[in-house]
Amino acid sequence: MRIERGALCTSVVFLAIVASVGCGSNNVAADPITSVNPTANPLVAQYGISHYDSGLTAWVEFGTDTSYGRQTSDMSSGKTVGRKVVNILVAGMKAQTTYHMRAHVTWSGGSWVDQDQAFTTGALPSLPSSYPAGSVEFPAISVQTPTPGLSPSPGVELLSLTSAAQSLAVDLQGNIIWFCQGNAEPIKPMQNGHFIIVRGTDIQEVDLACNVVRNVTYPQINQSLQANGYDFQIPAPLGLNGGNPFHHDVLVLPNGHWIALSQIAKSFTDLPGYPGTTQVAGDALVDIDPSGTVAWAWSSFDHLDVNRHPYFGLPDWTHSNALVYTPEGNLLLSMRNQSWVLKIDYANGTGSGNILWKVGEDGDFTLFGEDPSQWFYAQHYPNILSADGSQTMLAVYDDGNARVAADGSSCPPAPPAPTCYSRATIFQIDESTNFATLEWQYLPGFFSFWGGSVNLLDNNDIEFDSSSPSNYVGSTIMEVTQTGSPQIVWQMNIAGAGGVGAYRGYRIPSLYPGVTWKQ
Repeated sequence: MRIERGALCTSVVFLAIVASVGCGSNNVAADPITSVNPTANPLVAQYGISHYDSGLTAWVEFGTDTSYGRQTSDMSSGKTVGRKVVNILVAGMKAQTTYHMRAHVTWSGGSWVDQDQAFTTGALPSLPSSYPAGSVEFPAISVQTPTPGLSPSPGVELLSLTSAAQSLAVDLQGNIIWFCQGNAEPIKPMQNGHFIIVRGTDIQEVDLACNVVRNVTYPQINQSLQANGYDFQIPAPLGLNGGNPFHHDVLVLPNGHWIALSQIAKSFTDLPGYPGTTQVAGDALVDIDPSGTVAWAWSSFDHLDVNRHPYFGLPDWTHSNALVYTPEGNLLLSMRNQSWVLKIDYANGTGSGNILWKVGEDGDFTLFGEDPSQWFYAQHYPNILSADGSQTMLAVYDDGNARVAADGSSCPPAPPAPTCYSRATIFQIDESTNFATLEWQYLPGFFSFWGGSVNLLDNNDIEFDSSSPSNYVGSTIMEVTQTGSPQIVWQMNIAGAGGVGAYRGYRIPSLYPGVTWKQ
């Protein structure tokens, strides 16, 4: 239901659809017209504002009462003819809850605040009957704050899950406040307020209602690879590394390009220890410009020895899982099955692709102290915390698979063993001396054999996700103090029935760029 301007200054609420004539200005004739409507996502509303004047800009504040407490980013109408319209997706709300919201609007001739609007969110959806028995749509989530006097860094938790509802945002009390259904490994916020999602055969940009804004497929990329003379193609799902052409990570660059991590394959004959023909699964990086054209590409087969497979063997040779864009315009690539983080000469799309260095056991750096067990093994999510010339502070989630101890023993395929433990770590990488130093670590006391992420928070705490800790069926995310004796500030447990786990979990300020939610 929608109400155009009339003699009455009122609002109507009907089936969670709200319209308002606006009452915030002394000049009623100049007031915008607003409406609040549901979207296909039951936790997301669309707040529409229209006005004839130019330069229309608006933002919305919202909350469970009229003190509001949360807000969206500014949105503008752009250059349109006739009535100017701003549609703001309002997200960050719990299911089946009534929220209050109002728009703050400016235009070339004035400003205005809408009257309070009420919107009731819908229920979280149920799984279709076609899903296998035991599948879980939305996991059980619990939160603990075990250390009195310590407060978590503000924001919300963004989760990439191995469940039917693959992407969730959760507040710091453990309430689900946003979701996007469908496979997503991973999901990342974009500067335009959208999210980028790796969905197996596709890479998608979605808005807060989970509408697809842009979609890139691997056949589309293959056409561009062929047209531009590259000597590899991205094959159909191989059944390795998640079984998908695109997997584990994607970067959004400042120039609007996307860099996708892709699985590729190559056949070899009579490799040492592998008689006959072996189809080896490696990785490629593909730089996709906004038109969908491949601007730059890189293949692991061109730069590494296929006979180095120290822990997990073939055919899953590299099993890369994370990409990082460096301040000088190069790339870091995390190769789990090599226990290496590589620095690749990308040079903002003009680089040779040569490997500038490899950090990890048997790489190009000497570890201070020379105890090999202090390297990271089968790692996830290298994350640059700071970079100054030749010095880089690198956080890494150290899963610990196949960790090598000083006596040569290693974490076996079937732990427990003394070498089988996982950690959140920070390493200093000195490119001028090729020394690496373990600057900080936190050992939570368990072994998590896959997944994980680690981040520096705004309050200088460290947060890390353990995707499958040995002491819990599910995933655990912890925020700890970055001190010599770290204290647990905040902990989220995600129940794992039906195979639910958090591939990544990390704190973001809010669901909107440039906005931090304090509560």
